[in-house]
Amino acid sequence: MTKKETIELTNTRYRLGYHVSAPSGWINDPNGFCYFDGYYHVFFQHHPHSAEWGPMHWGHARSKDLVHWESLPIALTPGDKEDEDGCFSGSAIEKDGVLYLFYTGHHYYGDGDKEHFWQNQNMAYSTDGIHFTKYENNPVIAKEPGDNTHHFRDPKVWEKDGVYYMILGSQGEDGLGRAIVYSSEDLLEWDYVGPISKATGLKTEGFMWECPDFFNLDGKDILLLSPQGMHAQGKDYLNLFQTGYFIGNHDYTTAEFTRGEFHELDKGHDFYATQTTLAPDGRRIVIAWMDMWESPMPEQEDGWAGALTIPRELRLKNNHLYMTPVKELETLRVEELNHDTTTVTKELCLVKEALSNELLIDVPLKHSEEQELIISLKTSENDLVLLTYSNKTNEFILKRNDKDDLRYGTIQSCDELSLRVFIDTSSIEIFINDGELVFTERFYTEEKPEVCLSVSEEQTISYTVYRLENDAVSYN
Repeated sequence: MTKKETIELTNTRYRLGYHVSAPSGWINDPNGFCYFDGYYHVFFQHHPHSAEWGPMHWGHARSKDLVHWESLPIALTPGDKEDEDGCFSGSAIEKDGVLYLFYTGHHYYGDGDKEHFWQNQNMAYSTDGIHFTKYENNPVIAKEPGDNTHHFRDPKVWEKDGVYYMILGSQGEDGLGRAIVYSSEDLLEWDYVGPISKATGLKTEGFMWECPDFFNLDGKDILLLSPQGMHAQGKDYLNLFQTGYFIGNHDYTTAEFTRGEFHELDKGHDFYATQTTLAPDGRRIVIAWMDMWESPMPEQEDGWAGALTIPRELRLKNNHLYMTPVKELETLRVEELNHDTTTVTKELCLVKEALSNELLIDVPLKHSEEQELIISLKTSENDLVLLTYSNKTNEFILKRNDKDDLRYGTIQSCDELSLRVFIDTSSIEIFINDGELVFTERFYTEEKPEVCLSVSEEQTISYTVYRLENDAVSYN
């Protein structure tokens, strides 16, 4: 296969039905998530020539409704002087009817050491949202600030009070992760403002802060990011790299962001590199890479790798980010397969052959300290995903058959559990109590698994099962 050939998709056994991916090849971080000229656009880190990570391009898809996605031509291809070894992650912003992409140019020194690189920030633009021209005077930011290391990437740009701001993930010369900010009057000339926040310690908050996003939600400023190098703390921060947020208040006149502690946004194994956008109606929508670095990806054998999560709305409640599927996803429902209120004595099968389904499950709690519930996604041979809830601790424990590490999450004490579950061919996303707690997982089986609910004591539940459209993403 020559360098310019696109890898072929050879098998669709794990292919997702309503999650954005590439026609073939590798994808990771979502980029440039925005609303422009009547469409939602999402770009993503993409290597079209293999199902492995490689020189990063920007893949591209668009949608009128956040549900049905149309695959578009590659938006950015590396190889020019400003991005010779990769067009790394970034963002998009509209100004005067033009869509601007800001991205990191990646450069190796040519000594064979993949950790020996330098990075700059570049811009491309489009009037039709499909065909992009790289700015002739790139880079717009040629090098990192003097107190920074070579880790200097993932620009997110926004506008406030007529001024444009760019936040970047970086690493200070002390080896700690941090977020730095630039400002501009015209999107072309950028002035360094300085760091707005940095890690308080290497083990506690990491050596590099990737994919930062900064926005105001319900009166608070939110710094959403993916720190690398955080150590596990008990049942928290168990992924290789984390994704979460700081809540605080930002003073634009002094560039000081006063913030609290780091909180994980999703407790699953497969959630990284978030990016948000504002919907036309003011909702803050987030999307993420639905995988994790160094995780097995069996779909690579079939000519593709990686996908994005379903779009989710963010809300701030009691100093906690709640994350729920966007309301538009209800249009995925093709057929109601079951709707019932019943008493379960031991186990109830909710779906016999899950392939593309949504489940709504409501369980009134008895406040028995011994009460346990288990949601299982399983085949005849394996429990693919087991989610156990204990009323004694208000804790959920998730176990996967292909992982030897558990994931944990706790909710506030409540009188009723409400679960909303999205199952695709090789993914499951579980939203608990209106998004107070979320688990995102990939799984792999060539069987159609069933979904069951088990109880430790007799329990009345209500549930609804929908069959979902399984071809909502079109690949050109």
